[in-house]
Amino acid sequence: MHHDAHTPNASFGDYLRALPQHLLPGMLLSKLMYRFARIRTPWLKNPFTRWFAGRFRVDLDEAADPDLTAYEHFNAFFTRALKPGVRPLADGPGEICSPVDGRVSQGGAIRDGRIFQAKGQEFGLLELLGGDPELAREFAGGSFLNVYLSPMDYHRIHMPLAGDLREMIYVPGRLFSVSPATVRAVPRLFARNERVVSVFDTTAGPMAMVKVGAIFVSSTETVWAGEVGPRGSRPWRQGYSGERAVHLEHGAEMGRFNMGSTVILLFACGRTEWDPALLRHDAPLRMGQHIGQVIA
Repeated sequence: MHHDAHTPNASFGDYLRALPQHLLPGMLLSKLMYRFARIRTPWLKNPFTRWFAGRFRVDLDEAADPDLTAYEHFNAFFTRALKPGVRPLADGPGEICSPVDGRVSQGGAIRDGRIFQAKGQEFGLLELLGGDPELAREFAGGSFLNVYLSPMDYHRIHMPLAGDLREMIYVPGRLFSVSPATVRAVPRLFARNERVVSVFDTTAGPMAMVKVGAIFVSSTETVWAGEVGPRGSRPWRQGYSGERAVHLEHGAEMGRFNMGSTVILLFACGRTEWDPALLRHDAPLRMGQHIGQVIA
């Protein structure tokens, strides 16, 4: 079932809001945001961080360090760690946990190599994964989940299941906003934006985690490679076997967004089942929450 009960067709307002993004210099704006987010000058960073935390109702009680002025720059606050225990992990036998805080924007089956984006909007699995037919074949007929992270959310990304990293693929692209209105209005948005694909081998077979860039998302990081980029470069891929091998446990941090965006999870055909409650509501998700089950 496609989860689209709350996603109306794009309105005229959605198209109007998306229009300037076709013209804005996304890369330049993101480079400027990258620099701004790393300014260490207290009289600049502290008032901005305070404004941001108030504007987006950030729950500071959950932060490992609730003192806004203690962070070296705004990006350190944005990617802050949480107190131990505030995100309990669903890690029973075969349980899949949410990789992030956010909201499920869509989820369901990958049909005919297409992934549902919003009413009237789809994009190709092959295109999303950077054009590799063999990799796309592994997820044909499988399942997907799109999770949108808002500015108020916790921005570290964790493992839904334990896995061995097989490869990482960088796909350059545009930097449209990933807000719900833009997603409704811009065709194939997730397959047009810059993205980083991490492919893992798990107890549920192959699992891909696609981190989608967006306007003002100044960079994506992984725990094994640090910052991933550089922006505007050619696509590339890196395998991780032998001496480079990376194994990450269920719930372990695998990366972070420096400014918010979307994570798309992909599993192979017949290997997993999403929690049906997820697909009925625009439900807020917490990192670690139960989202599905591995099918033995």
